[in-house]
Amino acid sequence: MRKTFLTITALSLVTLGAAGCVSKSEYTKAVESAEVRYSALEAQNASLKKELVDAKKRSEQLAADNAQLETTLASKSGELGKTIVELRQRVSGLERDLSESNKAREEKVREVSSTYEQLVKKMKGEIDKGQVTISELKGRLTVNMVDAILFDSGKAEVKQDGLVVLGKVIEILKTVNDKSIRIEGHTDNKPIVGPLAQRYPTNWELSAARAINVTHYLQKQGIEPTKLSAAAFGEFKMVADNATAEGRAKNRRIEIVLVPKE
Repeated sequence: MRKTFLTITALSLVTLGAAGCVSKSEYTKAVESAEVRYSALEAQNASLKKELVDAKKRSEQLAADNAQLETTLASKSGELGKTIVELRQRVSGLERDLSESNKAREEKVREVSSTYEQLVKKMKGEIDKGQVTISELKGRLTVNMVDAILFDSGKAEVKQDGLVVLGKVIEILKTVNDKSIRIEGHTDNKPIVGPLAQRYPTNWELSAARAINVTHYLQKQGIEPTKLSAAAFGEFKMVADNATAEGRAKNRRIEIVLVPKE
């Protein structure tokens, strides 16, 4: 191509020379100028070819990247779909567990309520006399018995009349399967004095002895010992004002408490 270009240029100059228009010097300059232009065009052509090659490579790389992106997207889409399915299954399982839990809780509430109703019916006479109160709150059932119905003054052994009262409670407690039974001993704030103080130095000891004796009796009557526990509160969990005789009488008590198993 370079040779052809120069030949054309030379012929053009020869023609002009023949016509007497171009000197030898001008001819030489023209040839050199043509060579410079040719070199510039040739360099430009090479640059354009290189750009074309680079553009082609970039196009191929973009195509490869696009293919990889589509593959990755398809993979992620599959993983996301799998995750969604797994989450739906977990939600379904949780909803099922929640429903079963609610049913179990409702069943326990019904059971406690049934026990409460049976106790109220069985101990109506003692309740009417103010010797026993029965309360139910948030799955916790409490049978509160004033100490006079169970014990003689200053004694921790359950008296005969008290055994009769406990018998009514025991009959119903035997039907309770999913609760723990805690026997709590409580006293008023009057300090123990006289010979009795040698056996029970403080109200702690007296309340503990009474709670333990009731617990032993429940066990002897067939209540599973694994369900039973005894607790002593002494004078420190009062339900009435110790400033009056009536209040102190209410504070001297045994509570049989049904609580959820741990």
